[in-house]
Amino acid sequence: MAKTLIEVKHLKKYFPTPKGMLHAVDDVTFSIGEGQTMGVVGESGCGKSTLGRTLIHLYESTDGQILFKGKDITHVGKRKLHELRKEMQIIFQDPFASLNPRMTVQETIMEPLELAGYHKSKLMDKTEEIMDMVGIDERLRHSYPHELDGGRRQRVGIGRALALDPAFVVCDEPVSALDVSIQAQVLNLLQDLQAKSGVTYMFVTHDLSVVKHISDYICVMYLGQLVETTTSRELFAHPVHPYTKALLSAIPSVDIHHKRERILLQGEIVSPVEPKPGCRFAARCPYATKQCQEPQQLREIGKEHFVSCCRAEEIGG
Repeated sequence: MAKTLIEVKHLKKYFPTPKGMLHAVDDVTFSIGEGQTMGVVGESGCGKSTLGRTLIHLYESTDGQILFKGKDITHVGKRKLHELRKEMQIIFQDPFASLNPRMTVQETIMEPLELAGYHKSKLMDKTEEIMDMVGIDERLRHSYPHELDGGRRQRVGIGRALALDPAFVVCDEPVSALDVSIQAQVLNLLQDLQAKSGVTYMFVTHDLSVVKHISDYICVMYLGQLVETTTSRELFAHPVHPYTKALLSAIPSVDIHHKRERILLQGEIVSPVEPKPGCRFAARCPYATKQCQEPQQLREIGKEHFVSCCRAEEIGG
């Protein structure tokens, strides 16, 4: 089993609204091993991106604990945060919006090296090395973001994130804005870089086909909470939580001989602003009972398989 790189305990991130606190991330606990990829999936607005940004301190947590390489980094000062930036990075969803339109490819990749105090005599060689590593042609070094296609722009974003050889990278839906053919290229690039450097990924996406391809473990989020977490193989072979089953049933299939039954969820989505105790999925769950009104916690129902559902054993896989 891989050594734990990052561990999260009861993490919470709330945002104030006129009607109360919005529970974007609410009591989330998990860990990721070195060199592994943990996928985080769920509907838009479930808190996936907020979770990733809170881990690397783009947002400050409301409560809970974040451990990185065994050290508590939940609350750190500016100097410590500057050091953490070298080891924890993010690849943003929209490569066009996340790149400075006034900086060339070379300048974009060189910037984190300069901020980290890289020696000027080695800046150019290192920049060229990174460009070659992520598959950006030498002729594009003086190009601006608007002169590149989406795939090349995302390669620049990946190069910038990996420039300082970080140990942990949050991939915030890095392929959702790309064409399908380009998605495969970028996914393969991320996997190749992981194999070479041993970097650890948290891969945020709403595309279950993508997360199956790249992840070792998968966490399913619903309205700020984890409802199921297990290995990628186990999740697709034996989903347990009703929400997970509904998500998997929506994956398009090319198998015309085994038609997949689509699970259509009924009922209204509860508000994440000051939510009531109990299962937040209960209003849409066909298995809901009065017992679901009690607070739900992730519990182990099998080897490395955790589910937040009081009827998990009855529902089964």
